[in-house]
Amino acid sequence: SLVIVLLVGFVSLGWRTGLVVAISVPLVLSGVLVAMKLSGIDLHRISLGAMIIALGLLVDDAIISVETMKVKLDQGWDRLSAGSFAYRSTAMPMLTGTLVTVAGYLPVALASSSTGEYTNAIFWVVGLSLLLSWFVAVLFVPVLGAELMRPARPQPGKPTELYDTPAYRALRRGVIWCVRRRLTVIGGTVAIFAVSVASFMFVPQQFFPAASRLEIVVDLRLPEGSSFDATAKAVEQLDTVLANQPGIDSYVAYIGGGSPRYFLASIPELTNANFAQIVVNTKSVAAREALLATLSKMANAGAAAGFDQARMRVARLELGPPVGYPIQFRVSGPDLGELKRIAGDVRRAVRDNPHVGFVSDDWGNPSKVVSIALDQNKARLLGLASEDVSQTLQTLLSGSTITQYREGTDLIPVVGRAIRSERGNLATIAEIDIPVAAGGTVPLGQIANVAYGLEEPKLRRRNRTPSITVQTDIIDATQAPVVTEQILPAIGLIQRQLPAGYTIESAGVVAESAKGQASINAVMPLTLLVMVSLLMLQLRSFGRVAMVLLTAPLGLIGVTCALLITGAPFGFVAMLGFIALTGIIMRNSVILVDQIEQDIVAGRSAADAIVEATVRRARPILLTAAAAVTALIPLTQSAFWGPMAIAIMGGLISATLLTLGFVPALYAAW
Repeated sequence: SLVIVLLVGFVSLGWRTGLVVAISVPLVLSGVLVAMKLSGIDLHRISLGAMIIALGLLVDDAIISVETMKVKLDQGWDRLSAGSFAYRSTAMPMLTGTLVTVAGYLPVALASSSTGEYTNAIFWVVGLSLLLSWFVAVLFVPVLGAELMRPARPQPGKPTELYDTPAYRALRRGVIWCVRRRLTVIGGTVAIFAVSVASFMFVPQQFFPAASRLEIVVDLRLPEGSSFDATAKAVEQLDTVLANQPGIDSYVAYIGGGSPRYFLASIPELTNANFAQIVVNTKSVAAREALLATLSKMANAGAAAGFDQARMRVARLELGPPVGYPIQFRVSGPDLGELKRIAGDVRRAVRDNPHVGFVSDDWGNPSKVVSIALDQNKARLLGLASEDVSQTLQTLLSGSTITQYREGTDLIPVVGRAIRSERGNLATIAEIDIPVAAGGTVPLGQIANVAYGLEEPKLRRRNRTPSITVQTDIIDATQAPVVTEQILPAIGLIQRQLPAGYTIESAGVVAESAKGQASINAVMPLTLLVMVSLLMLQLRSFGRVAMVLLTAPLGLIGVTCALLITGAPFGFVAMLGFIALTGIIMRNSVILVDQIEQDIVAGRSAADAIVEATVRRARPILLTAAAAVTALIPLTQSAFWGPMAIAIMGGLISATLLTLGFVPALYAAW
């Protein structure tokens, strides 16, 4: 990204002028790194991506300032006067535009949700970069320009007037056409915008993408109540499968619980004897996808693949706040029997969708239990209390610590319990001898009723109400919001027949995305207030402020086109990029409108000021847009940042071109 930005500067501005811009980049970046260190912002996926985003924006002020100097030098001004003019004429409009751009990222910083917490480094890094870039542009760039830049020498056979070249004459004719046919231009722009809004519904939706890391996580879950040994045998069975798979670098199994949280977006699993997690490191993305397909087929085949007891789930690592299963529906209600019946209906509705794999819930199957109901009358006759019977059973079946053995610095508990043949046979539990106070023993069956049955191993509650979450994975490339939307009609039929007190609500990706969106929407009024306040301070006119605000949504035209052409999904990060894009667009509009006002104050007619200000501002606007767009090219290959980069690139291209035609037409009509 850095190389691309510098090449844009050198190619478009020349080596001397480009060198001024190039020197400003390390000045800003070093200041940003120091500020990040002082504020405790680490280098990670979000902050590094934000620095690349900022890289295309932090040269904007420098380009505008140095371009203004270059124009004055080419018109015959001395270097000191040209540098002073660049400061006087651009410092305040650039500051307003910079602050408006930073305000576009304000929802990221103020969003009170897990997604906001995950992404808020974008605001701080980009904000620091843009503010420091303004200081560099107004304080250092004029000094550097005065030392390095030279006025252009007139060349024979070429126009001496700076804005009388063929390119500028063509641009001037285009702007004049837009001003004269302003109603046509405004109407056409509104029509294109309406088409882009209607077309946006065809853009695939997404929350956060899967990670591009090479790990695959395999979860094995045996029936509730299964022993650690049974889980270990299932892991050994899977181990024989993995040993024969190509493309695996290494793998490790965690039995009785999940892996340590070595990755932020992983979901820790509590200790559970019937659960195991295997983390497989593959050699390449292709090997990862091939292994994922193989293991997914085995997981869906179940008993046919030899895993008749274990439920297998195969997944990539997630990016963003962890969600787990992408498709989830939460069923809540008071009665456990009715709750499980409704959850069964929901499972069947989800299973009917062709895009989903194995459907399960977070309660699991009923587990076998032995319940012992002590006859208190008989126990009291023998001088036994409930605590006595409980301690005896604890010692015989599970064991109790008798003493501790010290080995070096370690204390090893010495546990006493019955031999395996006595404690492992539940059929003979009624024959366990219980010591009595008077001496001797009595069989447990003489003083208690021993019953065998089933019970729910887990009772999950949400807001103190029992809740079952039906969950499943997607077996193809279809996005979770699309699959959820397909399932909702069948869920709606079930909801209409629910008894009073029972609810079904969407969870998973859709719910987390809605939470993130709600946290952004909550701070949008404040963001709009900040932007309008900044614009009012600079433009001092309700009409001009409204005009600038009307240009903000124009980016949606390019965003929709870019996402539809590339097939990239519109996720949470892309949404943040679109919100920030409005600030970038308004920044260009502020600079253009301010230049028109300056020309009118200088004595030009309104029509002449609109055309000539647009012609003079076209080059810096196009150069800053080119720097921002090209700097994002490397990010398009990133699974996490790609959709955001594509959205900003498309929106900035369309908005920049429309700014040069739509804003003059709108100003003339206004």
